Amino acid sequence: MTTFVDRVELHVAAGNGGHGCASVHREKFKPLGGPDGGNGGRGGDITLVVDQSVTTLLDYHHSPHRKATNGQPGAGDNRSGKDGTDLVLPVPDGTVVLDKDGNVLADMVGHGTTFVAGEGGRGGLGNLALSSARRKAPGFALLGEAGKSRDIVLELKTVADVALVGYPSAGKSSLISVLSSAKPKIADYPFTTLVPNLGVVTAGSTVYTIADVPGLIPGASEGRGLGLEFLRHVERCSVLVHVLDTATLESDRDPLSDLDVIEKELKLYGGLDDRPRLVVLNKVDIPDGQDLADMIRPDLEARGYKVFEVSAVSRTGLKELSFALAQGIAKMRARKPQEEATRVVIRPKAVDDSGFTVTKDEVDNVYRVRGEKPERWVQQTDFSNDEAVGYLADRLSRLGVETQLMKAGARAGDAVAIGSDENSVVFDWEPTVMAGAEMLGRRGEDHRLDEPRPAATRRKDRDAERDNSQKEYDEFKPF
Repeated sequence: MTTFVDRVELHVAAGNGGHGCASVHREKFKPLGGPDGGNGGRGGDITLVVDQSVTTLLDYHHSPHRKATNGQPGAGDNRSGKDGTDLVLPVPDGTVVLDKDGNVLADMVGHGTTFVAGEGGRGGLGNLALSSARRKAPGFALLGEAGKSRDIVLELKTVADVALVGYPSAGKSSLISVLSSAKPKIADYPFTTLVPNLGVVTAGSTVYTIADVPGLIPGASEGRGLGLEFLRHVERCSVLVHVLDTATLESDRDPLSDLDVIEKELKLYGGLDDRPRLVVLNKVDIPDGQDLADMIRPDLEARGYKVFEVSAVSRTGLKELSFALAQGIAKMRARKPQEEATRVVIRPKAVDDSGFTVTKDEVDNVYRVRGEKPERWVQQTDFSNDEAVGYLADRLSRLGVETQLMKAGARAGDAVAIGSDENSVVFDWEPTVMAGAEMLGRRGEDHRLDEPRPAATRRKDRDAERDNSQKEYDEFKPF
């Protein structure tokens, strides 16, 4: 049964905002006491937080769909809806967040690091918040905005100071078990270690972490064995330690060729050339192992490697290795720049920034309006309420959408789409002559929408004709 997972695909959905309320205050002798509809609550966010007590992504492997709660709708008597509860997802230190295309969204290192994976939708305004001196009793409210949904990929890269690399059964797990308090599974057959093991080592005044990276064999960088799956755990390590088996029973292997193979795979993976290397000749407690170590040590030192002869069984040479690693890690830490507190950078938008674009789609013969404000306003509009539609037209006009449409060459009756290609609302554009507040009738009505719209009628007739043709085909199609 899987107990360690270092890569998952997570589907997150933030909470939707609650709808605003359209209500009129009523009490005895005051049948029309004015609007009193409350605002809807904000939808809950989904936030990833680094938690040192979490070491695997197993929970998200079993439950990949996560959703925050929605905001509650507003109510009469100026009662605002309750905000949705934020969903906090703990992740291990060293988690990298990517989108579906492999682009890095966040590299989460350090306890308490946060990343908002999905923002909750805004709550809709009630008619009390929408009222003004000219629109005293709005007969509508704004709808809540939908929360952000996205698919993300979480990849765990082990945060350790030292990485033990080498062939399967080279003795990496045994070595980490005697250097630290880690208790990995140990056996004398290949691929005993199926997950990276992490241990903490104390050498004098230096405390560092050491990781056993499994599965490196020829072709690991191309996906053979378990190598490609675990090579990313080497990326964050400061020092690489080659563990060479001096007592291997395979006739086609020797420590020098093992070293060359592993170095080739590390080079093909990339990004590890600047890491200092040490070589550990393991299993020297075996007579043949000691003889082989004596033979190859001069060659390794001639290549510039610092060589240590150790035995996890007899615990020979472990103290020297531990303090040598501590010394190298201390130098690496001293060279690292001192981390500064995260600074909050505020980048306000320019006051003259319209925040939208108008382009003509020659293929669909439609003018497309893209921008944060107009798209959000469309989502918040209740199109079953004429007054709400008129209010949207007034907002778009004040924002300058109509001016830009005229500059782009749009004429009355042309199709205008607000939103993305996949999810947009299409209008038949009629230039606004008067503001909606002067044209109001009864609550929930707008006289501008009483005028006939020939383009809309033609579109409805065309859709109805297509539906009737499909229905006739379905009824009389041959068996």
